[in-house]
Amino acid sequence: MPNITYISPEGSRYEVEAEVGTTVMENAVKNLVPGIEAECGGACSCATCHVYVDEAWVAATGEPEPMEEDMLDFAADPRPTSRLSCQIKMRDDLDGLVVHVPVRQA
Repeated sequence: MPNITYISPEGSRYEVEAEVGTTVMENAVKNLVPGIEAECGGACSCATCHVYVDEAWVAATGEPEPMEEDMLDFAADPRPTSRLSCQIKMRDDLDGLVVHVPVRQA
């Protein structure tokens, strides 16, 4: 199973194993990663699962789809590497993925 590392704003690391096909958000919620609120449950209708994809992983995770881009307008402090974690599905080639949790969610 691929691994995901979530890094909190304070630098704490949360490493979890993720099943292929699950989302970065689902794994954060399941493993009680602080800072990922996921109020809409993964429907891409809020921005409370906002993360910053580590620079080394931006190409592998790809660009946000138009609907995700629209929702990122509501994220607190969006950056070029911002993604909604509910829209990143885990694949074997994402083993080792690193995402940073923002200071606050929308």
